[in-house]
Amino acid sequence: MTATLADVAARARVSPATVSRVLNGNYPVAVATRERVLRAVDELDYVLNGPASSLAAATSDLVGILVNDIADPFFGIMAGAAQSEIGGQEGTGRAGGEKLAVVCNTGGSPERELTYLTLLQRQRAAAVVLTGGAIEDPGHTAAVAAKLAKLSGAGTRVVLCGRPPIPGSESVVTTLAFDNRGGGQQLTEHLLSLGHRRIGYVAGPAERTTTRDRLDGHRVAMARAGLGDGQDGLTVHGPYDRRSGYDATRELLRREPGLTAVVAANDTVALGACAAVRDQGLRIPEDISVAGFDDLPFSVDAMPALTTVRLPLHAAGARAGRLAMGREAAPEGGISVVPGELMARASTAAPGR
Repeated sequence: MTATLADVAARARVSPATVSRVLNGNYPVAVATRERVLRAVDELDYVLNGPASSLAAATSDLVGILVNDIADPFFGIMAGAAQSEIGGQEGTGRAGGEKLAVVCNTGGSPERELTYLTLLQRQRAAAVVLTGGAIEDPGHTAAVAAKLAKLSGAGTRVVLCGRPPIPGSESVVTTLAFDNRGGGQQLTEHLLSLGHRRIGYVAGPAERTTTRDRLDGHRVAMARAGLGDGQDGLTVHGPYDRRSGYDATRELLRREPGLTAVVAANDTVALGACAAVRDQGLRIPEDISVAGFDDLPFSVDAMPALTTVRLPLHAAGARAGRLAMGREAAPEGGISVVPGELMARASTAAPGR
């Protein structure tokens, strides 16, 4: 039996008028109320104008690009590149080629991610692009997979960019996955080849897939070098920001005064690590080498220039945009693994102490 607006109102414990306001977005509604309504909409699989199957040929000109933090260049570069492709190409003469790309900033909240996906489903989005790592939570993964299946079934193209595949969703989702594990291993092998043995690791949030994969790559390299023991004590988790890099590096130096290298979860974290090293009266790389990940635009201009793993963020975002618009064929099997490239610069050298 098809759910009605009244059914949604009863489930959310609000009036039908409030449900309408939330779905139409034309009247202010309290955040908690809006979340409750959208949850009821999702649970009842309520579709604004009839069965989802009837929407396959009636998608709108809206495209959603989901990011964890728009202020982070990692996400901003991918979102900007995707948006440029989604907006249409001037001079092509294609009728209806223009799309409105909206960037949805989740703030890293799994609840907000699901809320945006629900809103985009209600708006019959032509496409959805999800960028960056995912939360390591089976319940959330299952909820996202179910939501993406509904979007795809309604005619929405779904692309993951820089995000690992979602098991069971290969037939409805196109995935461009960064090889974070391989990049992490390559980076640590570089430090080991220089002679480093006491290497600290400033990791990102423990619940993120990107954190897990990069840290796994680091630990594989350490284990192959016979240095797998004691890695927990040389690893500190925190947010993907400069302050985390600073505080974690101070803590690592306290735990292990003989540290000769620090690997940071990303380039922004690495900047904080560099500041902590300098504030301890130590030199980079003469006393301690520091390495990052992503190769964000400022990395080459850091002092000294930062050794890092380059991810093709702009190229991946642009490709995601073309895939979202159907202007590029999906990779075989629906998944393409995008490798990183080691950029060895002046912030790493042989141990000097």
